[in-house]
Amino acid sequence: MIAIIDYDAGNLKSVEKALKFLGEESLITRDFREILAADKVILPGVGAFGEAMDQLKKFELDKVIHEVVDRQTPFLGICLGLQLLFAGSEENSGVEGLHVLDGKILKIPDQPGLKIPHIGWNSLHLKNQGRLFQGISEGAFVYFVHSFYLQAEEERIVKASADYSVNIHASVEQKNVFACQFHPEKSSRVGMQILRNFAKLEEV
Repeated sequence: MIAIIDYDAGNLKSVEKALKFLGEESLITRDFREILAADKVILPGVGAFGEAMDQLKKFELDKVIHEVVDRQTPFLGICLGLQLLFAGSEENSGVEGLHVLDGKILKIPDQPGLKIPHIGWNSLHLKNQGRLFQGISEGAFVYFVHSFYLQAEEERIVKASADYSVNIHASVEQKNVFACQFHPEKSSRVGMQILRNFAKLEEV
């Protein structure tokens, strides 16, 4: 069973639908017992960093996320769900994130000819043998929707990057924690393979 954490984010159903397509059983929930009993946990998200952290704290889901991570349960953050795993974001200065991973969430700088937010397909540069990217080719295209990007503190946790005005750390992995700035659930065949790889992970 894969638990999808419900904190009133916008893309919960699309993640659930993608997992169903793969034949994976999932549950959208904010119940602590259900989340802790799950084989794997996903934190999706679209929207603003500060509002999302308010929602997580309102339901005390920040506490259960830390417990899931401590238990070594495979955990996947998607889009805003990636950004929330870090200490904070330039989007809402002073708002404390989950700080599961180390790095900075920065505003994508303006560049002539590039629109912000970054919406659409972009290719990935794969590195450091990420387990989510087994069976995926260098240069594979995935779908992004974001105005802020990750700059991870340690290069070794970065498993995929993309270029859009700057070099974006598009996916990271550290022990049982995985995260993607892009939306695998909206990334066609490549995205389905990434979710399949996550679903098939053994305990870390």
